Amino acid sequence: MKIADIIKYEGDNTTFIWKHPCEDFNYLTQLIVHESQEAIFFMNGQALDMFGAGRYTLETQNIPLIGKVLNKATDDKSPFHCEVYFINKTEQMNIKWGTDSRVQYIEPVYGFPISIGASGEMSLRAEDSRKLLLKLVGTESYLGQQQLTNYFRSFLMTRVKTYIAQVMKTNNINIFEIDENLTMFSNAIKNLLVNDFADYGVALEQFFVTTIMKPDGDRQYEKFKELHFRQYADVAEAKLRQQTEIINAETEAQKTVIDSKAQATKRAQEGYTYQQERGFDVAEKVAQNEAVGEFTNMGVGFGTMAGVGGAVGGMVGGMVNDAMNSAAPAASDPVNDMSAFKTKVEKLSLMKDAGLLSDEEYNAMKAKLLSEIL
Repeated sequence: MKIADIIKYEGDNTTFIWKHPCEDFNYLTQLIVHESQEAIFFMNGQALDMFGAGRYTLETQNIPLIGKVLNKATDDKSPFHCEVYFINKTEQMNIKWGTDSRVQYIEPVYGFPISIGASGEMSLRAEDSRKLLLKLVGTESYLGQQQLTNYFRSFLMTRVKTYIAQVMKTNNINIFEIDENLTMFSNAIKNLLVNDFADYGVALEQFFVTTIMKPDGDRQYEKFKELHFRQYADVAEAKLRQQTEIINAETEAQKTVIDSKAQATKRAQEGYTYQQERGFDVAEKVAQNEAVGEFTNMGVGFGTMAGVGGAVGGMVGGMVNDAMNSAAPAASDPVNDMSAFKTKVEKLSLMKDAGLLSDEEYNAMKAKLLSEIL
């Protein structure tokens, strides 16, 4: 029998629990536990002590001399059975998961039934070594990453599918916008799963939903998908049309400004103002009226139009005089007289607005017209 053994584990990082093959070791056996490891010492089937990182000398009842005598009484088998299990405490990442069937639920935004699948990755860590060893390992000598995921597969699928539907409904997540909410979606499901893993002594460090399998091609799904995207397209189209109208209006306004500047330059070159040009237009309308001849008695003629200024004023005045000379006198009739009065007053107002008559001249002429019909 060896005087002492050295017990340690330096395996790969996909292992959660590993049982050292050395059993029934002797007094002075050395136990070496690395950082990120824990070791549990079993004697006679009971988990007695837990060891963290460091070097330990194990003192058991398997003392060589006494053990040799006792072994003879038990057919050369040690009556004191000793074992050591190593637990890897590092976080193990990139563990794949995926739903084994579609999740059936009612889409919370549009209210139609839908089925989706999901998959992703997670990272796990052995947190409660004793609980993990007693609940999942038992008397086996090894628990690896693949075995652990197999243990959790059934319970994980049941929980995940339930939580997916629950999170979608609680957070009112639109199926057509779920990709932009995957971080929140993943965290919400992880928070629900944490306690489920903790029951087995495992810490769920990370949980990611990376893919959502949607029912593309399904008639009802495609109908609501079109409806969802159409509303955004219509809003975008309306905004674009509004922007186009604003641009067109600004363009027309700019054209008006340019045209106004060109007209102003033309007037300056020809020696008259906008007010004079407007007076010319008004005077032309007044002169063309068949009753304008009546203005002769009110002094509206060449002299008044000359106030417009320059050659334009002379031309306007001449047009008014020509119109007054050719106008035929109206028949004397009260109704016709009142109608003619209103027409003449309107023309006077136009001339006053155009700046051809002052307020005093306007009031005087209006009074004169009124006196002629009374």
